Amino acid sequence: MQGTNPTVSDVDVDLARLWRAIVDSWKVILAIALIAAFAGLAFAMLAAPHYKAATRILIETRESVYTRPGLSAESDRPILDEEGVTSQVELVSSSDILRSVVRELDLASNEEFAPRSSLLRSLFAMFGLASNTNGQPAEERVISAVREQLTVYRVERSRVIVIEFSSRQPELAAAVPNAIADAYLDIQREAKLVANTDATGWLAPEIEELRDQVREAEARAADFRSGSNLFLGQNNATLASQQLSELSSELSRVRAERSAAVAKAEDVRAALDTGGSVEAMPEVLSSPLVQRLVERRIQINTEIADLSTTLLENHPRIRSLRSQLADLDRQIREEGRKVLQALESEGASALRREQELTAELNQLKAASAESSEREVELRALEREATAQRELLESYLTRHREASSRFERNYLPVDARVFARAMPPAEPYFPKPVPIVGASFAGALMLAVLGILLRELFSGRALAAAPGRMFERVEDVVMTPVASTDADRSEIDPGVEDAEEDGLSARVAARILLAGEIARAAFVSPEGDEGVAASVMVAREASDAGLRVVFLDLTRSGAAGLAMLEQENLPGVTNLLCSEAQFSEVIHADLYSECHIIPAGTADVAKAMRAIDRLPIILASLETAYDLVIVECGQANASGIKRVAGAGTVVMLGATEPEDEAVRSAIRDLESGGFIDIKVVTPVDVRSPKPHGRRAA
Repeated sequence: MQGTNPTVSDVDVDLARLWRAIVDSWKVILAIALIAAFAGLAFAMLAAPHYKAATRILIETRESVYTRPGLSAESDRPILDEEGVTSQVELVSSSDILRSVVRELDLASNEEFAPRSSLLRSLFAMFGLASNTNGQPAEERVISAVREQLTVYRVERSRVIVIEFSSRQPELAAAVPNAIADAYLDIQREAKLVANTDATGWLAPEIEELRDQVREAEARAADFRSGSNLFLGQNNATLASQQLSELSSELSRVRAERSAAVAKAEDVRAALDTGGSVEAMPEVLSSPLVQRLVERRIQINTEIADLSTTLLENHPRIRSLRSQLADLDRQIREEGRKVLQALESEGASALRREQELTAELNQLKAASAESSEREVELRALEREATAQRELLESYLTRHREASSRFERNYLPVDARVFARAMPPAEPYFPKPVPIVGASFAGALMLAVLGILLRELFSGRALAAAPGRMFERVEDVVMTPVASTDADRSEIDPGVEDAEEDGLSARVAARILLAGEIARAAFVSPEGDEGVAASVMVAREASDAGLRVVFLDLTRSGAAGLAMLEQENLPGVTNLLCSEAQFSEVIHADLYSECHIIPAGTADVAKAMRAIDRLPIILASLETAYDLVIVECGQANASGIKRVAGAGTVVMLGATEPEDEAVRSAIRDLESGGFIDIKVVTPVDVRSPKPHGRRAA
């Protein structure tokens, strides 16, 4: 029962009894197993043998570097991944390939695939256990039969496809997978041929169009170059750039010459101004006249030196020579001034040339900047023409390759058969030993299972559970409320109501049973004395066959103590405080089949803070029990509303129905909206003593 203590069960399985039943029936079990084994052997001997053969296909690239030089090491690898190989498996087992194989091998005329209809097959087809071939063309029926005997799968973690076929004829078992493999290769080859033809037909007009586009792009680039004066010179540079480079070099040379001329003139001028030796300057000394004058001066100095040995300084000869020497120095200095003038003239000329080159260079710079902008546009046109040309060359290469393959009929398929099927020598079915063993083992297990089920359903293997037995050694005499169940069932509730001011527990239980009431709330205005009424009603309802659970919500826990005779057991408060589960708070009544949830041991104040969970607990109990009885003690109408759900019957337990406290409680409940309050009195209450599981 849901929500009850799992350790409490009504019955238990007697394993020893089951084992004895198996041992006692060993002859029957062995006979059944042997009969099944002989039946399996007979089936293996009479069944038609079936042979199986397999053909293996490897998916790989058949191209080589000789037939397609553009292939790299990466492109030489297999082209299909796992999903691609799986797709090829579906292609191998397609109806088109099977149809071509059926026609090639003329399987329609083979007796193994001849259409056969039987009542058993029709029944199987009706329930979906076999294919319904009625109404299909003969060829389609043969294809369906071939597909049932065909198995195509991919070897795990490889690109190998296995084609298996089973048949009663060993030659046919090998011929069908080989034919399927050949048909698959033919379809692949035909697909490549169609793709190659389509590619050739598409490339031809594309090439013609690309030729026109390349011609137009190159013409646009040439026209723009000529119109923009972007002619190329040496090293593929434009003329403007080349002229700018040459002019920059010439300007640098002229500046260097001017600087050298100015420096030389400064040196000569300094020598003339300071009276230094002008002839020592390389520019002056390079003059032929100066060279002759210097030689003449050297000769005169030599003569003066020779004559000075014999003549005095005032001698006319020496004075004449010295006069000539002074004239030579004057001429040399005069020649130095001429050299200075020449150097100054050369510097001025170089300066003018430098200025002209600078102006021309500035003009070329402006022209070069404009030329650079046009050159950017020219390069864009050239790139477009180059891209169109490269695409055209690529298309031409592919078109030539596709045309050559079509003409030479060389279209290698990306698959090959590396293991053809051979006619098998031994059948794979039937295998006598496995069939006999499986029949014997299966029949043995079924026979044992049948014996066990027979013992369980007969009740011989069921024993009373130890947790439900009361080991009481004393014999107790109990005074029953009613003598027999027949007497209790014959009592009319209306008669008893007329005889007594309140209902008896028996009548109250019958009212709950007749109305199929799922929940009953009891109020005991007299305190613990009136609790006995709800306890008696719970026991009476349990004895009537209902599954009853009793909740003790009294402050003192008197109801739980009366039914359990044990204190400090977990109960409702523990459940509200989440300190226990249903299996821990539900206990068995000592004197009936009723279950009870006592008040519990948790803190009452803490439990009251979680009182909103009480309706949920009651609703859960209603799903597991036929009747839920809630003893609320001295509760008022507002308190009853917490436990009263839809269809709840409110009853009042009292030993003295005419007592003022009882009347006041009835008025309070009626003012709270509860009508038809039934008063229950625990008539003939005795001190019950345990005797089995019955209530006193």
